[in-house]
Parts: sequence; structure tokens; C-alpha cells
Amino acid sequence: MTTNVGTIDQTLRIVIGLALLAFAAFSGSSYWWAGLIGIVPILTAAMGFCPAYTLLGMNTCPLASRK
Repeated sequence: MTTNVGTIDQTLRIVIGLALLAFAAFSGSSYWWAGLIGIVPILTAAMGFCPAYTLLGMNTCPLASRK
């Protein structure tokens, strides 16, 4: 797996993922389970790899494009 998620992208993914998980934990809504989707952006940020970016031919990592 080649890194295709840049630093700014990783930061945004972590913030969005944590917000979704907070919704799941504290909302009290019957849709709390939808907040569990926040696990996906946190995992992709931690790995530095996004499978969807590979399918779309995207890359936000500036170091990977210097090859």
C-alpha cells in the first residue's frame, strides 16, 4: 500500500471521524449507529492509505508524487 493521504487530509479525517463517533456516543438519537461510520476516516488517516483514492486515481500526499 502506497501512502496516498496527505497531512491536511489526515487531520480532517481524524476531526470528522471523532465528530461522528462523538455523535454516536452522546446523541441519544435512534440513529446513533450512523456515527460509527466515523471509524472509517480514522482508520484511513492512521494507515495513510485510502482505497477509494486508489480507485479514483487521487493522491493528496505530496511526498508520494515526487517519485
